[in-house]
Amino acid sequence: MGKENSSQPQFIFGKKNYQIMLIGLVCIAIGFILMAGGGSDNPEVFNDEIYSWRRIRLAPTLVIVGFAIEIYAILVNPKK
Repeated sequence: MGKENSSQPQFIFGKKNYQIMLIGLVCIAIGFILMAGGGSDNPEVFNDEIYSWRRIRLAPTLVIVGFAIEIYAILVNPKK
C-alpha cells in the first residue's frame, strides 16, 4: 500500500489574507446597503432622494474601495 500523508492541509491564504478579505466584504456590503432605498410608495410621485449624494457618490465609492481591498487581500503575501 502507498504512504498516507498525515500532514495538515495547506491553505492558499493565511489568516492575514482572510482578515483583509473580511474587511473588504464588509465595505462592499455597506456600500450596497447605502445604495438601497430612495424609491417612492406612490408610483405617480417621483422622489428626488434617489439622486442623493449618499447614493450617487458615497455608496459606489465604498463598493469600488471594497473590491480594491479584496484584490489587495488576494495579492498580499501571507508569509511576511
